[in-house]
Amino acid sequence: MAPMPQFDRAADIAALRVQVEAVLGRVADAINTVPDGHVIAASERTVFHLFADLRKTAYEAGIRMRTDAAEAAFSPSDGSRDGQDAPR
Repeated sequence: MAPMPQFDRAADIAALRVQVEAVLGRVADAINTVPDGHVIAASERTVFHLFADLRKTAYEAGIRMRTDAAEAAFSPSDGSRDGQDAPR
């Protein structure tokens, strides 16, 4: 089996940049809007979930891009091995 082609790393980063920046903005908001003296206790869970969602999104995007790269590299055969076309 031929190795699965890799996807374009720069394209993956570019595709996720807007989402990363949005999450970082929400992290800043979560930290900035908590009561004084309770920064960690009041923001840690929110920040954890924001990054967990981002991790999932980034991983799924990478898998999808690698699968798309493999599909783009796939060349359908010109017929069956015995020289006869498959029935339609």
